[in-house]
Amino acid sequence: MDDKKAIVKMLLPVAALETMTPDAAQAVPQCLLVGGYVPVRKYPFKIGRESRVRTVRGKIERIERPKMDDREPNNDLYLVDRGQLLNISREHLQIEYEDDHFVLRDRGSACGTRVNGEQVGGKDSGGVHVLADGDEIIIGIADSPYRFRFIDLSSFSLQE
Repeated sequence: MDDKKAIVKMLLPVAALETMTPDAAQAVPQCLLVGGYVPVRKYPFKIGRESRVRTVRGKIERIERPKMDDREPNNDLYLVDRGQLLNISREHLQIEYEDDHFVLRDRGSACGTRVNGEQVGGKDSGGVHVLADGDEIIIGIADSPYRFRFIDLSSFSLQE
């Protein structure tokens, strides 16, 4: 029975990112999107721009990332930035879990990240913000369409 508990613990996310705009939902690989949510299962959870895209009949499509070796990818979540001016840096932000709380760390992105309207990082400077359940995360400039809501699931437990 302990093995089943370990499996459930491994599979269930400790946090999630809810897509708040159609652009955010379209930016996420559909294989990672579960009912409008991106499960966050490991830390640090790194987010950045998908640079492997092509345009087919006026539509931007991902080019599959081949697994070349045993190295970890630079990001856990690659977002497609469909804008003329890019909001999302290739290595934009990460979510960490430290001392019983979640932290958003800007990874030196160009446009920065906003949490509930507060600027975090930008201009390649980095920055840190403690996250709370329900925080709105905007990736890029203030009017960026890439908006997510942070959902803290760490205190949630399954009843037997």
